[in-house]
Amino acid sequence: MKVGVVALIGRPNTGKSTLVNNLVGHKVAITSPKPQTTQFSIYAVYEDENAQIVFVDTPGIFARSTRSARSGQANLAASKALKEDVNVVLYIVDHTRRRGIEENRVLGILRKIDKPKILVINKIDKKEPSYREEYRFLEDEFDSVVEVSAIKPLNLSLLVAKILEFLPEGEKQIVREDMATPALNLSSNLYIEENIREKAFLVLRDELPYKLRVVVDEVKKRNKSKIFYIKARIIVADKRYKKMVIGAGGQRIKVIGSMARRELEVATGQKIYLDLTVEVEE
Repeated sequence: MKVGVVALIGRPNTGKSTLVNNLVGHKVAITSPKPQTTQFSIYAVYEDENAQIVFVDTPGIFARSTRSARSGQANLAASKALKEDVNVVLYIVDHTRRRGIEENRVLGILRKIDKPKILVINKIDKKEPSYREEYRFLEDEFDSVVEVSAIKPLNLSLLVAKILEFLPEGEKQIVREDMATPALNLSSNLYIEENIREKAFLVLRDELPYKLRVVVDEVKKRNKSKIFYIKARIIVADKRYKKMVIGAGGQRIKVIGSMARRELEVATGQKIYLDLTVEVEE
């Protein structure tokens, strides 16, 4: 059996989390149109009869880590993940976006890592715009190149086969029966928080900056009704952001809560009552 750890790295919003979700076969990482929705490294397990792969989805690398504490922490988390016991590194690039300063920062990190590296060209389902030629020079620095569409998905089995070429034979590192579904490193509360935060980004799009977090205060099963009661707060940095999240007549917060509740019910197979409020923490 081939076993090992595979880390994904790239600039924000290249589709790393979507790729992990579709490789593993269920939702494990937050995804949204906003870049940098992954705030910390997420571990997820792919498994078949011949292999077990632990994927490490790192935060996207920002061009200027000095611009904010959040971007600096994201870059540090990505670098730290690559220094751990990783067997293969996947460098995810989006051919529909021009190369930028962030790519140079990623390459600087990658060149210090003496591990097999695969260049993954994502979003091949999109023909235009394409800046594929701007990434052509990278091919000589990598052990292999695979073109995929994480969202469709296309060529994911080809990518897995290529990864397996670089993994050693060994015993399973993780026993799936001992883990909750989805099989990843998030606690239940953190999984719920990330789920709600993702839905806030999806609903609000570009209106809200990244100073938004979610805190789960209570998860309790009500025996008589067999419904899980979840109490959570969306915390923003200013009163005007609170109004944005709540929306006219409370419509936005209702949509965010409804989307999060439905996905959590599918993930857990349980009926859920989500008590969601918004608070300001300057």
